[in-house]
Amino acid sequence: MDLGVRWKLHGDGKSPAPGAVVRPDERLTWPRTVGLGAQHVVAMFGASFVAPVLMGLDPNLAIMMSGVATVIFLLATRGRVPSYLGCSLSFVGVAAVIRADGGSSATVTGAILVVGVVLFLVGLAVQRFGARIIHAAMPPIVTGAVVMLIGFNLAPVTATTYWPQDQWTALLVMLFTGLAVVCLRGFWSRVAIFLGLVFGYLISWIFDLTLGKIHSADASGKVTDHWRLDLSGVSKADWIGLPSFHGPTFQWSAILVALPVVIALVAENAGHVKAVGEMTGDSLDDKLGTAISADGVASVLSTAVGGPPNTTYSENIGVMAATRVYSTAAYWAAAGFALLFGVCPKFGAVVAAIPGGVLGGITVILYGMIGLLGAQIWLHGKVDLRNPLNLVPAAAGIIIGVGNVTMKFTDTFSLSGIALGTLVVITGYHALRAFAPAHLKTQQPLLDEGTSSYDKPAEGPADASGKP
Repeated sequence: MDLGVRWKLHGDGKSPAPGAVVRPDERLTWPRTVGLGAQHVVAMFGASFVAPVLMGLDPNLAIMMSGVATVIFLLATRGRVPSYLGCSLSFVGVAAVIRADGGSSATVTGAILVVGVVLFLVGLAVQRFGARIIHAAMPPIVTGAVVMLIGFNLAPVTATTYWPQDQWTALLVMLFTGLAVVCLRGFWSRVAIFLGLVFGYLISWIFDLTLGKIHSADASGKVTDHWRLDLSGVSKADWIGLPSFHGPTFQWSAILVALPVVIALVAENAGHVKAVGEMTGDSLDDKLGTAISADGVASVLSTAVGGPPNTTYSENIGVMAATRVYSTAAYWAAAGFALLFGVCPKFGAVVAAIPGGVLGGITVILYGMIGLLGAQIWLHGKVDLRNPLNLVPAAAGIIIGVGNVTMKFTDTFSLSGIALGTLVVITGYHALRAFAPAHLKTQQPLLDEGTSSYDKPAEGPADASGKP
């Protein structure tokens, strides 16, 4: 059985020839390949380490399971889809909502484990029936609205939790990170979040030296005098040791909050597989369902031991585009580095010590970018918001999601925020479509950019959902 773990040397093994690329089944010399693997770890560092901290999960376990998830993904796709799987930011808002309702880390991981199972089943369905089932159930107007409300639902977390801890550090980090994203080029622009973290650490340390303790809310929300950067936990942490594991617990209320993220993950995976296929020149149509299922399996395994969910990372796809090296051998090396970092508690303690003000500055940009990915889906899908069939369900769902509107059904069951907003968007769109006049449904297909070419277009006119 070909597991995609054999690579032939590309040229002289030093660098791609002019106009050529290092294909997934090729590699450079092993020292260069290992170096590229380390570069991939750095590329995913910012988002993949911020996410578990924001979710209240162990960053050491997160990095370890990201390595395991990457191995699972590479084996499942037989080495044809070079990708790194890191902690998904799509669940940060879900974790915040669950914890606000009194849920524990076990409740968070239990809810996300169920999402992983659903994602696995969606991948199997795509393998069996093709990507058109995605288009039929989740046209771009639905997908974009759900991604948008998930991102913007996080705004109160930044405004009430992180930013007040140190507003001036937050402002400086926000400005620096924004400049890094916009002004830097190539690899450095891909690691802008990581650079923002480093800058925030330095600014916090300088402020502590020059200004002393700050009087503000700490991580627990209690207003007190405290240091911005507290590294006391780093000195106490061991150099080598296993991260902390815990099992999941399942609550229906938490599961219902988490389930809408499936939509974001499907769109994200499909877009990444499409992007990799275009860069490598290989048709990866037959691997879309496999990639989605592998993502689901990796997330189930990670959350089963107390880790965060995992998904493919656009930062690493950007590194491939910049280096023209698509070798899966580099991702095996990256997975190895991640496993090594995972058994270093001191490394995790450094990550856990990120000052609240630094997180405030970074999340202002990060959460906004997540939300605006929904608008990007609309643009790529050519969604016409002048059409009330599109406008009404999206508008209602987004306001419900962002405003955290609550519908109470019984004393023990209610829906709010992300879950209720997603339900309104999906059911609202399809219900309105069933009663809408014909002229509102006869427009060009609105297919997600990430999956629009996976199936050949059918003969005849197409409606707003992409169905002929």
